[in-house]
Amino acid sequence: MTSARQRVSYRGSQARHAAAFALAFALAGCMQGDFGRIPPTLVSDDMHAWVASDATHEPLSPLPLTSDERLLRDLAYPLIAPPYQRERLDAVVFDYGVSRPFPRGTYDRAAYANHLLATWRRSPSSAYAQLIDDARNDITRLPQFFTIAARVRDMDEKRRRSSAFVSVVSPAERAYAHQRMKENAAVTDWVRERLVDRIISYRVALERLVIVAPNGEAAQAEHVINELRQRADYYRSRLPAPWAKEQSLAAAR
Repeated sequence: MTSARQRVSYRGSQARHAAAFALAFALAGCMQGDFGRIPPTLVSDDMHAWVASDATHEPLSPLPLTSDERLLRDLAYPLIAPPYQRERLDAVVFDYGVSRPFPRGTYDRAAYANHLLATWRRSPSSAYAQLIDDARNDITRLPQFFTIAARVRDMDEKRRRSSAFVSVVSPAERAYAHQRMKENAAVTDWVRERLVDRIISYRVALERLVIVAPNGEAAQAEHVINELRQRADYYRSRLPAPWAKEQSLAAAR
């Protein structure tokens, strides 16, 4: 026999799922922004703040985000989320972190190919075109993200050095600042990790497409994927490993 407490818990669970679905459905008609972007009317300043929490698996620092820190999280999100995620009806739910199907440390490199091949298409050419567009979109995102990441890293390095000479900061404020620096480094590092996954997933998709639906556009797709890999290697080499990772490596020596 079901207890009253179990019935209340079950109803509460149903209500939460219904609310999430209602939010996605209600906002779906408002989500037709250019190039898959969320329209400005649905964007809040800190909508991607949760990215840092997922990157560290720890509670967020209560310090307010600087403009560059906020932009770092905004630019990181489309490089972290699977390319096909933004096509979903409930994409806004993922933008706000209500539902997170792509946690750090887990990435199915075959999922992109599965999605590409599972979508009904009148012509296989559209699958190659989608692959090329997704890889090119990533190429265009890299310069701005790594420029902001370098700026945030420089700012945090100055903050770290200054903290040794500032006596008026309380222990709590010092801890909050250290946590924020850790978050910034983790967000950058997550993007670096995810770029490797994305490039491999694009290559897996191309290899499967060549077998399942051979097409002359395969050569162009391979060229774009190689360009993405070269650009990613370039930017990752220009921006050293995040400070938090350097510290952990030094401690391990």
